[in-house]
Amino acid sequence: MEILFYRYNSICEPDIIQVFRDLGVTVLTEEAEMTDKHITPRQCAEKLTGWLTSHSFAFVFSVNFFPAISYTCSRFRVPYVCWSVDSPVPELFSNALKNEWNRVFLFDRAQYEYFRPVNPDCIFYLPLATNAKRWEDVVLHMTEEDFAKYGADVSFVGSLYTEKCRYDALPRQPLSGSAPAGVGNLPAGTAGAPGGGRGLSSFTQGFVDGLIEAQLHVYGCNFIADSLPQRVIDEIADADPDFYEGTDTCGDTRRYLAAHQYIGMKLAAVERERTLNALAKHFRVALYTHSDTSRLKNVDCRGSARTLTEMPKIFHASRINLNMTMRPIETGLSLRVWDILGCGGFLLTNYQAEVPDYFEIGRDLETYSSPDELEEKVRYYLSHEDERIEIAVNGYEKTAKHHTYELRIAEMIRILSDHTPDASAG
Repeated sequence: MEILFYRYNSICEPDIIQVFRDLGVTVLTEEAEMTDKHITPRQCAEKLTGWLTSHSFAFVFSVNFFPAISYTCSRFRVPYVCWSVDSPVPELFSNALKNEWNRVFLFDRAQYEYFRPVNPDCIFYLPLATNAKRWEDVVLHMTEEDFAKYGADVSFVGSLYTEKCRYDALPRQPLSGSAPAGVGNLPAGTAGAPGGGRGLSSFTQGFVDGLIEAQLHVYGCNFIADSLPQRVIDEIADADPDFYEGTDTCGDTRRYLAAHQYIGMKLAAVERERTLNALAKHFRVALYTHSDTSRLKNVDCRGSARTLTEMPKIFHASRINLNMTMRPIETGLSLRVWDILGCGGFLLTNYQAEVPDYFEIGRDLETYSSPDELEEKVRYYLSHEDERIEIAVNGYEKTAKHHTYELRIAEMIRILSDHTPDASAG
């Protein structure tokens, strides 16, 4: 079997490619987008056309959904298989999602339930995984110096989302007749929003601030999208000239993206800053990030960490690994959850509805549902070392046995074999 893997440099790609090859699949790769992030959909389609006219692939594969690949594969009647590892993914709103040659796998059950009605026979649920063997090769060779360098009472690896928060960059109308302090890259009160409006009104700014405060107190249920008035949605969309919408879309893109890509990202930035600052008042907290850390106090900011060589050492050496799932991932488990457990790290994560589907809380990992509970559990597990180690071991063993890329790809292939398009039809 020969497949084409379209790459854009996701951290998941090498592990997935290796599993395919271990299963005896010949994997050819299209890698232009790994170095050139400005490739247009037309150029993507042209590159894919070149491959499809010269090879007979069983299917084309990518991490996340590319409409141009879907349309091209549909034209050549070749299955297009993709596995979404992010949320939100605006490209899922493309009408290309309706193509019968798609085989789309989504990791977040809420995301799956939202998009499945668009193409019920071609969209499937598949949680993420980890490469426990890769991490084992790193952590088994850790030295005393590694444990001293990467160890911490509480560690967090990830973005603070300040640099990714598109909401902060939207222009704003003055509040109460005067412009408040600037937010993001544009000063508040900027008139003449690039999208044609005058920027976010006082009503929208206040409404979003209040909605964020309310959502910060609720775990396991995301009510942002259902709470947005149309006025707020339209102001956000109109204020950004790059808001993702067009004629080739299905579904209510404005509501979904305003909630998840704009307000959801802002909420993540607020939550992470507050959580780290609150914990750092009482515990030794280490942070690894590319983000601006100037608003953090008493946090040990250690810069970025190399994914393949340093990150597993951090997870294994830290007494507690904190995970804060960004709210656009509504029910599912982010890649960070699987990787921490796959490295033998103790995981303390915000509660997600899918956690009990795969792990026993208090035995394989721990969860929190409020800032107070988070602080309480950090304090408890820092003083109950044996219990913490036992949970870390249990989490590793369950993950290494049941939640690897090998098992996920095997399940994917089983589903593909049961849902093979008929090339002779039509």
